[in-house]
Amino acid sequence: MLSSRRSFLTAGAGFLAAGTAGVGLVEARMLPGRVYLHTALGLTGEDGVIPHVRPGPRVDKEYASRACKGDLVRWSIAYPPGVPTDARLPVVLALHGRGGDHRFAFDELGLDRYLAAAVAAWPTPFVVVSVDGGPDSFWHRRRDGRDSQAMILTELLPQLAARGLRTERIGLIGWSMGGYGALLLAERHPDRIATVVVSSPALWQDYAEVPEGAFDGETDFRAHDVFADPSAFEDIRIRVDCGRDDPFVDATQAFVDGLPTRPAGGFQPGAHTAGYWRRMVPEQFEFLAWNF
Repeated sequence: MLSSRRSFLTAGAGFLAAGTAGVGLVEARMLPGRVYLHTALGLTGEDGVIPHVRPGPRVDKEYASRACKGDLVRWSIAYPPGVPTDARLPVVLALHGRGGDHRFAFDELGLDRYLAAAVAAWPTPFVVVSVDGGPDSFWHRRRDGRDSQAMILTELLPQLAARGLRTERIGLIGWSMGGYGALLLAERHPDRIATVVVSSPALWQDYAEVPEGAFDGETDFRAHDVFADPSAFEDIRIRVDCGRDDPFVDATQAFVDGLPTRPAGGFQPGAHTAGYWRRMVPEQFEFLAWNF
């Protein structure tokens, strides 16, 4: 009996030690369960809730893009409530993540309703424009000739200007692939960008970590490296947010640390989820409104 009890206690101690070690490996991101564990423990924070308000007017358009080899590009403008659709307002351009399209900003994140809920308190009202960039474009020219960045600059912005919107210097907001795209556009064209907000930007410092399809090889990756020229961001007002359980948190921290001036934002409880991104929208929109 004593032997059996001793064996049980030894086995229990071994199980506990293995479990503790397992939790340690998860915490060190060596096991994939870290996000699930932290979510179960409530450590990734609450999901943001889209405001229950009536949005303002919305305009939906589409056209065949020369910059994207004839692809049909759809885009939408969300106006603040009570504002006519020919109002001369600044533009915040929303860039979706991988696998998404222009609908993500409004259908999943509810940006039109966040806009309606808070715009009365802002010094500078703006419109939110969401556009198709291609599901795997990473918002730059690709080997097949499709160029979503050129589409923005040479096609979309002129169309918005023709509607009376202010496009000389715009704001950007993006998530994941779209966060990377917003930083890339700002780095390459700082004269056109007044302010940038990114959530969980898809950043890699080492090409060996890049998933298939994000870039057309290592040369393409190096040619579109947003770490390369931090000085390009000197005159742009930037906010960077990333959840502490996000797979891009380390690279995002490295990007933030490399900027000449520390950006607004920070590293909050959260993962790579729409719930986290919705939670951050009110503060991010306020930042944009104060920095045009």
